[in-house]
Amino acid sequence: MPSCARLATLAVAALWSATAYAQDITSSIPAQPRASHPLMTPEALAEAEANFSNCLAGLWPAAQRRGINRQTFEAVVRATTPDMSLFKLMDGQPEFERPIWWYVDSLVTETRIRKGREMLAQYKPVFDAIERQWGVDRHLLTAIWGIESNFGTRDGMGGRDVVRSTASLACIGRRQAYFQDEFLAAVLILQRGDVPPDHMRGSWAGAFGMTQFMPTGYVRYAVDFDGDGHANLVDSVPDALASTANRFRAEKWMTGQTWGYEVVLPPGFDYLLADRNRRLSLGEWSRLGAQRANGLPFPRSGDQAFLLIPAGSRGPAFLMLENFRVIMRYNPAEAYALAIGHLADRMRGGGPFVQAWPRDAQLLSRNERFELQMLLLGYGFDIGQPDGKIGGKTRTALRQVQAQLGLVPDGFATTEVLSHLKR
Repeated sequence: MPSCARLATLAVAALWSATAYAQDITSSIPAQPRASHPLMTPEALAEAEANFSNCLAGLWPAAQRRGINRQTFEAVVRATTPDMSLFKLMDGQPEFERPIWWYVDSLVTETRIRKGREMLAQYKPVFDAIERQWGVDRHLLTAIWGIESNFGTRDGMGGRDVVRSTASLACIGRRQAYFQDEFLAAVLILQRGDVPPDHMRGSWAGAFGMTQFMPTGYVRYAVDFDGDGHANLVDSVPDALASTANRFRAEKWMTGQTWGYEVVLPPGFDYLLADRNRRLSLGEWSRLGAQRANGLPFPRSGDQAFLLIPAGSRGPAFLMLENFRVIMRYNPAEAYALAIGHLADRMRGGGPFVQAWPRDAQLLSRNERFELQMLLLGYGFDIGQPDGKIGGKTRTALRQVQAQLGLVPDGFATTEVLSHLKR
C-alpha cells in the first residue's frame, strides 16, 4: 500500500495526469446506453465486418483439431453472417451497471420463489438422484434454473442464434480468442446432434439452455441424465439440472456447506478486513464481533470465510464461504452470486435480508467509475485494466485511499468518495 508520504508526493502529478487522461478517454464515450463498441471505431467495425467470412474460414485448422469435419465447418461458414447489433450490448450487463439492491430485488421475487418451490416438488425424484450422484444442493440448482431462464421458458433462454453470435464475436471485438473457442464448440455441438439446430438460441454472448451454458462449458460438462442418448440442456430438465450439478462438482462445490451468512458488524469495526483475499474462520470472525444477522450461531465455526460489504458500511454485510466463490465461477459478478445464494435460501424457507440497503446513496455513473479507476491507477494502485466496473481490486485500492483520507474504508464507490479523490 502506498504510504501517506507517497500519496502526497504523487498527488499533483497523479491527479493532473490521471484526471486529464480519464477526461480525454471518457469524453469520447457517449452516455448510456452505449451506441458502439468502446474500443473499436466505426471504421474498424466496418472493416472487420467486411472481412468476416475470411476470418471464419481461417479458423478451419483449429476446427479440425477439435474433431469438426470439413463439410460441417464449411456449411456453417457459408450460412453465417455477422450480427453487428451485439456490439451495443457488450458493456451493459445489469449485474455491473445497476445498484446491487436493484439487481437482487429484480431476481429474488416472490413469484420466482413460489415457482421454484413448485419445481422442487415436481422434480423431486430428479433432484434426489442428482444430489446422490453429485452432492450439489437442489435449492442452488433451482435458483440458477429460475434466474438463468425463468425455469426453461423459451423467452427466458434467449432468442439469438448461438452460432451466429459466437461467430460474430470471434471475428469482431476485443475478446476474439475467447469467442473463437466458443464458436468452434458451438459448431461441435451442432455436429454431435445433441440439440436441434433451431433450438440453439440463447443470449447475445452465446450462453444457451435452461441454465445458460456457454458452448465450451456445454462440451465439457453436459451429461445425458434422462437416458435418451443426447445431452440436451435446452429441452430436457434432467439433463440441464444434472449438467449444472456436474459443473459445480467439478468446480469444487463443498457438499453440506452453504454459500454464506448475513452478519451484523459492531461499531468501530475495521472495514479494511473486508477483503476477498483475507480468509478467517467463522470462529475468528465471531471474536472480531461479526454475528449472524438472525441471531443464530454459526453451525460450523471452522469454515473459512471472507467479509463482503457490497454496499458499504451502511448496507448488509456477509461472510462468504468457498461455495460463494464456486458460484462466481459460473458468473464472475458478486451481485449475481449473492442473488443466487439468497434465492436458494428463500426457496428453502429463509427470510429476506435483515439489514437495509442504502438506497439513498449517490452512486457513480459508468463514466465516473472509469474516472475513479483512472485516479486510483494514477496513484500507483494495481486495479487491472480500467473498465468502469467496480471489482475486488478497485475496492481494495479504494479502501486504502479512504483510510488515508480519514473516511470509513468500506470500498463503496459513491460521488462523495470521488469528490474527495478529485480534491
